[in-house]
Amino acid sequence: MRLAAEIQGDEASQQNHYRGAMDAPHQSHETPSDSSSRPDEISQHLARAAQATNDAVRVWTVATGALSWPQGLDSLLGYTPSPSTDEIGFWQKQLHPQDRARAAASIRDALAADGNHWTGEYRFRHLDGSYLDLLERAYIVRDRLGRPVQWVGSLMNITARKQLQDQLVRSQKMEAFGQLAGGVAHDFNNFLTTILGYSDLLLDELEMNGEIAGHIREIRGAAGRASALTGQLLAFSRKHPLAPAVVDVNLLLTNLERSLLRLLGENISVQCDFERGKNGMHTKVDPGQLTQIILNLVVNARDAMPGGGCLGLETTSITIEPTQDHEGAAEELPAGDYVRICVTDNGSGMTDEVKQHLFEPFFTTKSEEGHGSGLGLATSYGIVRQSGGHICVESELGHGTTVKIFLPRVPAPAPPSYKKPGANKLPTGTETILVLEDDISVRHLSVRVLRSLGYDVLEAANGDDAQQLIGRRAGKKIDLLLTDMVMPQMSGRCFADWMNKTSPGTKVIFISGYLQESLHPGDRRDQEMFFLPKPFDPEQLAAKIREALDL
Repeated sequence: MRLAAEIQGDEASQQNHYRGAMDAPHQSHETPSDSSSRPDEISQHLARAAQATNDAVRVWTVATGALSWPQGLDSLLGYTPSPSTDEIGFWQKQLHPQDRARAAASIRDALAADGNHWTGEYRFRHLDGSYLDLLERAYIVRDRLGRPVQWVGSLMNITARKQLQDQLVRSQKMEAFGQLAGGVAHDFNNFLTTILGYSDLLLDELEMNGEIAGHIREIRGAAGRASALTGQLLAFSRKHPLAPAVVDVNLLLTNLERSLLRLLGENISVQCDFERGKNGMHTKVDPGQLTQIILNLVVNARDAMPGGGCLGLETTSITIEPTQDHEGAAEELPAGDYVRICVTDNGSGMTDEVKQHLFEPFFTTKSEEGHGSGLGLATSYGIVRQSGGHICVESELGHGTTVKIFLPRVPAPAPPSYKKPGANKLPTGTETILVLEDDISVRHLSVRVLRSLGYDVLEAANGDDAQQLIGRRAGKKIDLLLTDMVMPQMSGRCFADWMNKTSPGTKVIFISGYLQESLHPGDRRDQEMFFLPKPFDPEQLAAKIREALDL
């Protein structure tokens, strides 16, 4: 149904009155008002104004549904004037389906009211198939009786502005979620510190063996995996620095297999083809970040195969010679040895236009609300480039997609040195240590471990209690302060600064589930200060204590 008929509704019977009102001569005793100004003059004025702004102008005769385009039909919207563009149905047809009913209702209400102005936003399909976000400001020409005769609208392209607004909203959502993720990870790290610590205490102090010891090791292993998960949350919230390490790519992908199967579902199979070298396939990269890149690519591949398909994972070692024209990534990479990871799907593929924007922030082909932030590939690109590599995409519409990641290949690390039984005894000491920690579980664990190692340990839950405790000691020396950085009332950094004034010789170790960039600038530690991230186990705590005291 044409929009003219939809908007007019009960006014259809008045069309002859509109036409008569326009044709009837004015009475000499009547003074024309703005609403009775000649439509062609108004159109000319708006057309001149639109020429200064590159807007499009449309003039719609309400009674007949005739539509004319004084300007912008070709330059802004891409269409060539033709009989099909001369009817209101053309404008209606090009509206985005989700905007059509809303725009029709708003215009219908404007025509039925007494006003002469209307403003609205909607998406309009360009000739190339893309949708432009348009802001239309219209003037409604009425006859002497106030009935709508003509609609003269100026259409402004606000696509860039809308994209910036959407990017800002997405960025704010990501920032809010990042703060939430960082807070959850911080609290979770306290729990994991307790789980890891008491698991080790059970195994070491009771010298357990057999089935019960196996159960405890399983608990500890699960806590270790959960610790890696919190690391990913902190990385997502940008509160976790990159921690490059030498990684065996084949081993990392093999360990991901179970997670990939859960992500893909039953209608997608996984085919792996890993190059098996004598010394493995090693590169230096943050393993958590590389894992996230692979998972992002796998999710994209799954979404490109809604009806099912096959996902391929391949690793290959390649050498790029100085003058070699190897593949698309060669011109982006210096000569050398590389590990190439390929993620391939046989899904819908991509157009050339999509490929041109693929690594732009906030660009996404997932049109459904809440699906796709447009950050995955842009973030992946940045991480790979920071690691000295390159990422490129090969895709053809209807023939699937292959994403290739190139990372510098490095030698395999030396095998860990052999430890004789009993060689894992923790370092001991007799110094006095003040443990300042608001989480009771972490505090009790730290105190228990340190006392078992021979230290004289004091404990406090907040800065005020710690200051009173020190005051009651009448100047007795405290060799080391072990303090959480984030606490109520007084931060660990503020207390450490106070401690430095009252006891300049006291060493300080900061512990936290947060990292530096998440803290208030005044609470951050200096680079030369000692730091122990949560979660930590007794061995890490004991080693860091001795490192600080022996310096």
